[in-house]
Amino acid sequence: MSDIIIPPKLQKGDSICLISTARKIDPEMVNQAIEVFVRMGLKVVLGENLLASHHQFCGTDEQRASDLQEAINNPEIKAIICFRGGYGSVRILEKVDFKPLLKYPKWIAGYSDVTAIHNTLNGLNIASIHSTMPVNFPTNSPASLATLKNALFHENYTIQSQKIHPLNQIGTATGKLVGGNLSMLYSLSGTTYDILTDDCILFLEDLDEYLYHIDRMMYNLHLSGKLKNIKALVVGGMTDMNDNDTPFGKTAEEIIHEIITPYKIPVCFQFSAGHIPDNQALVLGMKTQLTITNESVVLEVKF
Repeated sequence: MSDIIIPPKLQKGDSICLISTARKIDPEMVNQAIEVFVRMGLKVVLGENLLASHHQFCGTDEQRASDLQEAINNPEIKAIICFRGGYGSVRILEKVDFKPLLKYPKWIAGYSDVTAIHNTLNGLNIASIHSTMPVNFPTNSPASLATLKNALFHENYTIQSQKIHPLNQIGTATGKLVGGNLSMLYSLSGTTYDILTDDCILFLEDLDEYLYHIDRMMYNLHLSGKLKNIKALVVGGMTDMNDNDTPFGKTAEEIIHEIITPYKIPVCFQFSAGHIPDNQALVLGMKTQLTITNESVVLEVKF
């Protein structure tokens, strides 16, 4: 784990940049987002194309890539916050040079479609923050925003869940935390940006998928060997799942449980992260300890 690059902690007065690597945004949400970060003691810079529009995207691929590249290259920008997900981040991966972050690392935060960027950084051994985004600020739990601030400022914190799912498999594991949106991980399978999972704690979440899609994607992880050497599995929100007229016969959690059980590792379900109001921040790429008991699930984030 010593080769993992942890971006420097933010200081009061630092500048962050708001961009969107995916869908276009509602301009009326920008001021609210700025207010949240100002309360954290940060200055906010807006990406040049943050209010751009190209079909469903926040500008063309070139515009979105340019905003991300400019934020990466600008030494005054200490963290990059993705405003929203949707779809589009995968379209700009080849257009962005992430290598400057190897020398001058900075936090990139977001979730859902932003998993494409997290995975890219994972391949470079650079930590990043799987967290809520400004589009979700109005409906987030206080803990979602608090843990985002904790991660940005390197303040140790613990995510603890008292909701014990009956399919949990108890145990303790320590390893590099990786993962994100299952659909995005599936879309990157076999590419340069494919996820690396050996000796890691794998986190998965998803939204608005058909149950048979969940089954197919989980079998991809199984058959490709990506589950073979993981230390534990953390399953966040599997939100608003869909079914066919002929029912699949299992919930998303039951589908995952069936595939992961033979690996005999610690597993928890309905963890406080993903497309849910209580979307607490996970520091991907960093060594993390997970403890699952019959009474609680605890994930410790220590810088």
